[in-house]
Amino acid sequence: MAKFTRKIEDFTCEHCGFAVSGSGYTNHCPKCLYSRHVDINPGDRMNACGGMMEPAGLEFIRGDYILIHQCQKCGQQKRNKISPLDDFNAVILLAKRVAKNLKF
Repeated sequence: MAKFTRKIEDFTCEHCGFAVSGSGYTNHCPKCLYSRHVDINPGDRMNACGGMMEPAGLEFIRGDYILIHQCQKCGQQKRNKISPLDDFNAVILLAKRVAKNLKF
């Protein structure tokens, strides 16, 4: 099975209602950062779960911000790069939420 299938699809975010123009690499809403759990491998649309993927974490690796999604239905986590088209204010709000929950 291929590890990546490019699918150019437009969609309406089921979390915030934003109309998203897909590029074939779009996997989450650029406005609220939510996604849907529809892929086993990126773009294959083979996962029957269909749960909402909440933006649950953020990492910074080799110069890239990595968004961590957690499925609200099955609990699986997936990582995806933040896109230059993403609302950086949403990224900052996520980072603040994550930092608030850290225990030192």
